[in-house]
Amino acid sequence: MPSIQHFSCKLTACLVFLIPVIANAHSDTEHLAEAAFSEAPEVVSCQLENGSEAQCYKLTMGHLPEGLQVGPFCPKTLSDKGGLWDWTGDEAGLYRIDRDFLLLLDELGYRFFEDNGSVNSVDNATRPPEYDHACINVTPDKSVQITLLLPVNPTMAKDPTALGTIAKVGVGLDGAPIFADAPSIQERGHMPALDVCGGHIDPGGWYHWHATASDIQTVLDAKGVDADCGVAQDSSALFGYAFDGFPMYGSKESDGSIPVNLDECGGHIAQTLESEKPSYHYHSPESFPNLPGCLVGVQAQNNFSTTASAGVGSSRSGGPGGRRPPDLKEAAQALGVTSDTLKRAIDSAGGPPPDFAAVAKILGVSEAQLLSVMPSPP
Repeated sequence: MPSIQHFSCKLTACLVFLIPVIANAHSDTEHLAEAAFSEAPEVVSCQLENGSEAQCYKLTMGHLPEGLQVGPFCPKTLSDKGGLWDWTGDEAGLYRIDRDFLLLLDELGYRFFEDNGSVNSVDNATRPPEYDHACINVTPDKSVQITLLLPVNPTMAKDPTALGTIAKVGVGLDGAPIFADAPSIQERGHMPALDVCGGHIDPGGWYHWHATASDIQTVLDAKGVDADCGVAQDSSALFGYAFDGFPMYGSKESDGSIPVNLDECGGHIAQTLESEKPSYHYHSPESFPNLPGCLVGVQAQNNFSTTASAGVGSSRSGGPGGRRPPDLKEAAQALGVTSDTLKRAIDSAGGPPPDFAAVAKILGVSEAQLLSVMPSPP
């Protein structure tokens, strides 16, 4: 087996070497902030997505980490400064939501403001947008609780799980869930603005990250964005745990050096301050969103739910206590994949509703082919 210092290969070709080395890697609630929990964490029996039985940490959080100052999101007028947006159209880049950016969008055919300079903003948790293009600014719901399941002892999956739009990534040490890239303006027509630390409030009323907030300054500096995140910055610190149980760090090693031999998901085997031996972990890139590009481990089934009446993990999205999700067996058979593979692809693509274009890309089929076999929700 190659030494850690000379370890370099593609993820899917390296799994046979990784398995013995990651034995000491494990998620550990002692690193999560005590104030993150609305109930004491507990270890419960769970079933992983590969069908195996396991032990999982059950974590219950509230709508917002205690003491976290969030915002700004949408500016009120063109004279104000809002949060951040990762624009993916012409002149793509990470921008501060301000006059210059909103005028750029206007030139590109996306007008988010009125003639008097007021910005079209809407709380889409309470009403649909009245405008062709609106900046989304959701009101928090203090009654919401979130329940997560993380494997105590992470195990490598046969293949990595792609992370599409709004895909579940993990949980921060502060208790805020972490999701992949937010939906684009081109896709949804509106802008669910992020604050200057890379987070925002879900339509269900709870706050979550779309970035490694403790290392967001590295990205802001690299992209030339004038913003100052209130979260303490440490580019080598542990930020949280992915849903496969592996830890997520900033863009640097504990000694301040640049990580080497990263796999396609942005992870590698190396020593950390939290591990006794070299173990697998993720590092954030300097691009946005600065999160893993995929997850290498096996996740727990039904690993995310909320008490919210809308948004990700709610009863309206088929979560616990809600409607039963559609039977995917026939659709999977028609596409030549397993039901589990189809379900993972749908979960990775976010929603509800899921981004079917992203699902099709993950599965290697056309969107039309996918939609032609998908069952209607019950």
